[in-house]
Amino acid sequence: MTILIKGGHVLDPAAGTDEVRDLLIEDGVIVQCAKDIKKEAEQTISAEGKYVMPGLIDMHVHLRDPGFTQKADVETECRAAARGGYTTILAMPNTKPVVDNPDVVHYVHNKAKALGLVHVLQVGAVTKGQQGEKLSDIRGMVNAGSPAISEDGKSVMDSLLAREAMMEATECGIPLLAHCEDKNLVNGGVVNADEHAIAQGLPGITNSVEDIIIARNIMLAKDTGAKLHLCHCSTKNSVDMVRLAKQENVQVTAEVCPHHFTLTSDDMVPGDTNYKMNPPLRRPEDVDALKQGLSDGIMEVISTDHAPHSSDDKNHSMLNAPFGIVGLETAASLTYTELVLGGYLTPMQMVEKMSYNPAKILNLDKGTLAEGSAADITIFDPEYTGAIDKNKFWSKAKNTPFHGREVTGRVFMTLVDGNVVYDVAQDE
Repeated sequence: MTILIKGGHVLDPAAGTDEVRDLLIEDGVIVQCAKDIKKEAEQTISAEGKYVMPGLIDMHVHLRDPGFTQKADVETECRAAARGGYTTILAMPNTKPVVDNPDVVHYVHNKAKALGLVHVLQVGAVTKGQQGEKLSDIRGMVNAGSPAISEDGKSVMDSLLAREAMMEATECGIPLLAHCEDKNLVNGGVVNADEHAIAQGLPGITNSVEDIIIARNIMLAKDTGAKLHLCHCSTKNSVDMVRLAKQENVQVTAEVCPHHFTLTSDDMVPGDTNYKMNPPLRRPEDVDALKQGLSDGIMEVISTDHAPHSSDDKNHSMLNAPFGIVGLETAASLTYTELVLGGYLTPMQMVEKMSYNPAKILNLDKGTLAEGSAADITIFDPEYTGAIDKNKFWSKAKNTPFHGREVTGRVFMTLVDGNVVYDVAQDE
């Protein structure tokens, strides 16, 4: 199959390409990236007025499969990923059973490959059963294809065990993706600890819950030489600590989620559990610091922490509803609206944060439109304006605080290995 993408504005950080070009794809591989390609193709896609970029990579997704398929499953969330412009996603291990051995890694990988929608890479748990007592079969999971380990949903509170995990990850040549939360400090908190929590009579989560474990993990990474990636950073101090760590040549990278750079706790609708997430929405000064950290390159990655829940799950009080929102289908539009149009990122930097940098951190042969690369491609329409509509989501879940929010820009088309897995026409 030969596909010609004509007249798109190509953004490829790997090559520094930032201009209008054509892309020629043959049998799932990019064979030419040049101006005005004349070769005949079986399918021609007009990308005039649109950005053509390497397929987006999400380092932080919950598929809920195995064990929680009433919330979501591999198929539904791969479809959501395709609609969101993602061609590769990393699945977190807090499923049932926990992904702490090669068999569960193979289950998820095989199920995703059979679907043929997007590339799914299953992250392995740091400890057996995520109990924080004994390391899981890290090497076995890496051999089965896990690109990283994480205890996502919680932290490894035992510092010695956390250090041993970093050493094992270093020997395996993979990063450790760290959810940073001191569970002893949470103390039943459900929202940010501020005046809104007090007014609503809700227990709060302080910034120190996150900051203390970030500081500890950075020190352990410096001690061990491990590659540490900090998940869903939400505080001003997280940016400051990552900046200082980089000055000390610690191998640390960090991600920010769209909800954390778009919303503050001032935006929360009292009682609406679609605003309940972990970490919680923070104060304006935290959001400003996160945006500046992304702009400065201190925070290198934008991930979603896509966390699907059923309406029944969320239809409880703020005290009892689960944490989390979906994000795969809103991230690109929110990033373009809030950060690119907001003057924090150029379109090229948006691609770096959402594709090129994740590929580098994970040692993936992706995040580029170079000739000879797999044709994992996202075409993005920067001129579109409209409202986010959760009723059009392909995810099984609709738990989002962004329903009805006006945005600029949307994914126009997604190709994985040269196959069109999403076309905006499917929504119209």
